[in-house]
Amino acid sequence: MAMSIIWTGMVVLSVTFGILAGRLDAVASAALEGAGSAVTLCLSMAGVMCLWTGVMEVMSQCGLSQKLARAFRPLLHRLLPRASRDPETLAAISGNLSANLLGLGNAATPLGIRAAERMARGCGGTASDELCLLVVLNTASIQLIPATVAGVRAASGAKAAFDLLPAVWLASILSVSAGLAMAGLLSRFHLPWKALREKQERVV
Repeated sequence: MAMSIIWTGMVVLSVTFGILAGRLDAVASAALEGAGSAVTLCLSMAGVMCLWTGVMEVMSQCGLSQKLARAFRPLLHRLLPRASRDPETLAAISGNLSANLLGLGNAATPLGIRAAERMARGCGGTASDELCLLVVLNTASIQLIPATVAGVRAASGAKAAFDLLPAVWLASILSVSAGLAMAGLLSRFHLPWKALREKQERVV
């Protein structure tokens, strides 16, 4: 809903200022050019996604994805001890992090949703600290191969689409570190309020 309002507002403002400036023909030309560029970008991205989805499937068939997911499990047992007790939830979280590590956000999303649905059971409509931490890990994930970003750069004419890897690695590490630190800090502030609320509910 919010995005619809934003896009509608942008279109209305563009047409309005085009009329006021007497350059409505330029606005129409830009709209048509942008539509053509969008189709070209979508086709290029479809090829990139097919390539890396195929790589992910090959990794899954040869067992490399499972090994990569197992490598995350000791860390997940420490970060998400309650969720790690359920093997299916742990498998979904591990797969989600593995897909994000390879830059395959489209493949990671269904696994993240499945894990979040299982972790939300019994929360009473309020997200638990571990569920919030999962959102942080999924959003600020470390990416070894930014396939989607590289695909956009290649479609835009970049000669070396993967030359941004050091910057991506550094930004990913910093974002995950900041996310984990804030999640831990906010959860400590949340605990006294949570205990007080539960006490009030018992009194009522």
